[in-house]
Amino acid sequence: MKLIEDSRQKPGKHVLKNQWWREHGVDVLRCKIPFGDYCLPPRIAVDTKADMEEIARNIGGSTEEHSRFREECKLAREFGCRLIILVENTEGISSIADVAAWKNPRRGVSPNTIDGPNLSRAMATIEKRYGCEFQFCNPEETGKIIREILEGHDDEG
Repeated sequence: MKLIEDSRQKPGKHVLKNQWWREHGVDVLRCKIPFGDYCLPPRIAVDTKADMEEIARNIGGSTEEHSRFREECKLAREFGCRLIILVENTEGISSIADVAAWKNPRRGVSPNTIDGPNLSRAMATIEKRYGCEFQFCNPEETGKIIREILEGHDDEG
């Protein structure tokens, strides 16, 4: 079992609970939760990216940025959460296949930035390895799509 403990729980004040969990294979993730002290991880979560350049930096940017992004994907998988990475864009990209044709505007400024074909391959690898999913939308659709994802259906309205 995996659970989330509110980070405002004072360390050292809950020794018996934490000891019991360790002895019984319960993994505990500490982070701030809006109410309560303990909860189960969500079954689905949405991580939004403002544009293609943001996801390109997350995947093909600095080692630290890539590691942070990869660890977030791994943690979601380890806690049984389906992570959807929703990439807003105005370039008409609607799939990972479309990403291969994307021209990274940063390539002219910094030749070491990731290009479309490599970003597309990296996204496919991340989906396969960590079980997350990349989706794409226009910024105007983001609110509606997040609601649909979290509700678990694609009805109009």
